[in-house]
Amino acid sequence: MITYTFIAIAILVVAVVSAIFLYLRFGKSKLASASHEATRIIEEAKRDAENSRKAADIAAKEHWYQEKVKFEKETSSRRKEIDRADKRLSEKERVLDRHEHLIVDREKELMTMQHDLQNKERIIHAKSERFDQMIREQNEALQKIANLSKEEAKAMLMRNLEAEARHEAASLINQIKEEAKSKAEESSREVLLQVIQRCATAHTADTTISVVPIPSDEMKGRIIGREGRNIRAFENLTGVEVVIDDTPEMISLSCFDPIRREVARISMEKLITDGRIHPSRIEDVVQTARKEIEGIIKNTGEEVVLELGIIGVAPEIVKYLGKMKYRTSYGQNLLQHSREVASLSALLAQELGLDQTTAKRAGLLHDLGKVADGTFDGSHAHIGADIAGKFGEGDIVANAIAAHHEEVRPLSPYAAIVEIADSISGSRPGARRETIEAYIKRLNTLEELASSFDGVERVFAIQAGREIRVMVHPEKISDIEAESLAHDIARRIEKETQYPGQIKVTVIREKRVVETAK
Repeated sequence: MITYTFIAIAILVVAVVSAIFLYLRFGKSKLASASHEATRIIEEAKRDAENSRKAADIAAKEHWYQEKVKFEKETSSRRKEIDRADKRLSEKERVLDRHEHLIVDREKELMTMQHDLQNKERIIHAKSERFDQMIREQNEALQKIANLSKEEAKAMLMRNLEAEARHEAASLINQIKEEAKSKAEESSREVLLQVIQRCATAHTADTTISVVPIPSDEMKGRIIGREGRNIRAFENLTGVEVVIDDTPEMISLSCFDPIRREVARISMEKLITDGRIHPSRIEDVVQTARKEIEGIIKNTGEEVVLELGIIGVAPEIVKYLGKMKYRTSYGQNLLQHSREVASLSALLAQELGLDQTTAKRAGLLHDLGKVADGTFDGSHAHIGADIAGKFGEGDIVANAIAAHHEEVRPLSPYAAIVEIADSISGSRPGARRETIEAYIKRLNTLEELASSFDGVERVFAIQAGREIRVMVHPEKISDIEAESLAHDIARRIEKETQYPGQIKVTVIREKRVVETAK
């Protein structure tokens, strides 16, 4: 029994020692493994941290580079703007220098004319002294020949010679004054026309140009097209000059006719959005834009008539009212002016106890003649009255339109009311600007003059009136006749109009042959 007990204790001791030995051996192995794993994790963490640092450095450098490119682009754009401003200032300085030299030359001419007048006055004075001497000699001769007394002979000679001398001196002085006046008027007219041209161009820069944004400067090349065929087709179809310069991401459309310019703007935006730019596509888009403008004009006229509560207006007159949206009168929007005159006329009629509707109707339609086409002749008041009478307006309204500038005798108080309302609307400070109206009237005159020739299809005045483009019917005008037509138009412009500088006449004869394959 004791033996078994010792054996059991021995076995137990061996088991405990074995367990301790195994624990110590395998525990150290786990500790080494854990240490190795910790070292690996730390190394991976260091690598991740280094990669993150490098990625952050790359991102920071990329951001710095993008900011640098953006700054350089903005700096380049501003530098270009500054350069353009410098060029414009230089050009203005050159223009001012030229006009200064011109004025100096005119002053020299006037000084020369004044010097000539003084010389001629001295000649007249010398002749007068000579006449006095001749009188004295004649007195002595008469005293010797006749039985007249000295006083009688003197009186007779004085009357005769004084009358003759006065006549000759007056004729000479009058001739000198007329020559001087003619030269002075011619010189002053030239200077004034040049000044008016510059002033009109400066004002129309804001009112005759539409800016169209483009997505990139690459689009400018597509708009121009191969050898300029796209831009020529666009200008010929719209009658609008396309200005493409180094201004980034924009082009300009220049035309004195706001309806044409609006058609061109809509067409250009459609072409840029669509991306397909070629002559046939341009023609389709321009036709679509014209239809859109016609719809806008009709809707605008209907809205104005509805807003003012006027009923029974003919559709043709509604169309004329819609066109007023795109017209100006002395720098004042014609539609806004007509609305204002209509409201003022109604208020005046109310104060006088007259029919407000009739006064409002006459006030709204008083400037119809300003949006008429070239088929009517006369002043805008007469043209407006003819249009109103033609499309069913009453005699009172037609007479009020015709008489609002006192060109015809008024037949009712409404004519005076419309005239007063028109004066009130136009006399507001800053409401009108005379220069640009005269400038646009001159361009319209050029287009109407060229359109009066046989065979002419369309005429467009471009480049601020320095060029007119004449489209002719190819079946009516041959190539040889086109040259003769350009010459005739240029000569007629010289005879019938006044303008500064030169006007280029370009006649375009385009023949199209279309055949359909079936």
